[in-house]
Amino acid sequence: MRDNQLIMHLFQRFCWLDDGLQARLHDRGWPDVSRAQSMVMVNVLSGYVRPAEIARRMGVSRQAIHTTIAQLAEMGILTLEPDPDDGRQRRVAVTEYGARMRSDAQQAMDAVSATVKDALGEARYEALLEALEADWGPVPTGRPPA
Repeated sequence: MRDNQLIMHLFQRFCWLDDGLQARLHDRGWPDVSRAQSMVMVNVLSGYVRPAEIARRMGVSRQAIHTTIAQLAEMGILTLEPDPDDGRQRRVAVTEYGARMRSDAQQAMDAVSATVKDALGEARYEALLEALEADWGPVPTGRPPA
């Protein structure tokens, strides 16, 4: 049944996109980052800067996120700084070096997206984006709706 292949195909295409992004960044001389590090960067650049929030969005432990953030900080890409809105919290910030990397990453992602658009054609590409942007409803839990 093709419905059972949805998660496999979505994950394969995600990996294809991330691999293409990573290869282009590598070719431009940037350090290699893991898929987890890449996803932390995507979250930070999307405005999610509290480690607990990033962990929740990625579905991993806060300890795992702190480890990944520490690795990115060691590479000079991110820093952890006090949260001005809550002194008990820390937030993630992109360094100047990380911002330069982000600029190249955006150019790389534009090129990878253009490859997808060329492969699918304009109409199918737009339909894909619309389907992925659509509200799919609440996360299925296996429990009957209230």
